[in-house]
Amino acid sequence: MPRLLHTSDWHLGRFFHREDMLVAQAAFVDHLVETVRSERVDCVLVSGDLYDRALPPVDAVHLCGEALRRLTAEKVRVVVISGNHDSARRLGFGADLMDAAGAHLRTDPETVGRPVLLDDGTAIYGIPYLEPEVVRGRWELTERGHTAALTEAMRRIRADLAGRGGRSVVLAHAFVTGGEASDSERDIAIGGVANVPMGVFEGVDYAALGHLHRSQRLSDTVRYSGSPLAYSFSEDEHVKGSWLVDLGATVHAEFVEAPVPRRIKRIPGRIDDLLTGEQWAAYEDYWLQITLTDTERPAGAMDRLRRRFPHVLALAFEPEDTVDTGGRSWAERIQGRSDTEIACDFVAEVRGTPPDEAERALLDEAFEHQRREEAAR
Repeated sequence: MPRLLHTSDWHLGRFFHREDMLVAQAAFVDHLVETVRSERVDCVLVSGDLYDRALPPVDAVHLCGEALRRLTAEKVRVVVISGNHDSARRLGFGADLMDAAGAHLRTDPETVGRPVLLDDGTAIYGIPYLEPEVVRGRWELTERGHTAALTEAMRRIRADLAGRGGRSVVLAHAFVTGGEASDSERDIAIGGVANVPMGVFEGVDYAALGHLHRSQRLSDTVRYSGSPLAYSFSEDEHVKGSWLVDLGATVHAEFVEAPVPRRIKRIPGRIDDLLTGEQWAAYEDYWLQITLTDTERPAGAMDRLRRRFPHVLALAFEPEDTVDTGGRSWAERIQGRSDTEIACDFVAEVRGTPPDEAERALLDEAFEHQRREEAAR
């Protein structure tokens, strides 16, 4: 019975706001290697977005190489597909040579029907991220979109599997209907509707999905591992990790939590309450996104907040007392008002306080200058 470790969306080289995540990503690699060793894993599946961008920084490439070297040193097979953030050609460089070492990079759509075979005969098929308009002409597809591309990829896999038999696993990088997204995934709607139905993956024992950053179970045999680290504040409730999958008579999957470099949280409130309230003490060591709800924008808010919360990364301003527009359009709301009055409203909205007399005079002078310039043309 083969044991698999399903992971994805490492995004090596990514920053979390201003924080470099490479040290945390290296800690995840340590955790991954230890899990492989302690749980006697046969094959590690990485379902796309190994890197965060097509041209990753040198230190990210070094960490990727180190991860593959350490995993293969454990005598475990590693199957990696390219995701929508990866450059398929760059990630796939030297794939034939790496096969011999047990690291199998699957980045070419033409290889989708050629499995990596484990010692017991289990067939692991890698479907790299498929750009619909790229493969449509190459595969002579009559329909457009992600569903058509993945359907053809799975047709090729089933054709190979029909003459092979045994257990089968598919890696894919896609947005499958029913999955829950966060703010940190890149939109893949270009080239057709992004969502594909889960039924596309019928006929295989396990579908190891990547792209969505929340770990989630769409069915017993179709799962997202999610990213090993949080990459947006919308992931503050996520539990990060990998799926440990046993392919027996039935599929059994257990979630293995990954180390957390620093917890994240989104908290709202008035600045005086945030700076003095005891209920916020628990978040003093978190990475924070703070939304201030004061009626007026506080001066020097970030500096003041960082005295108590040194790891504030993002600051927003959403005053509790917002103006009711009564459903009127922008054109209706500015009708009959001068340019200066409109500009003063903008300053008040952005800053939280209206311009003083000197600032209003400066605005008047700017608009008058603009009117003279236009009249002279």
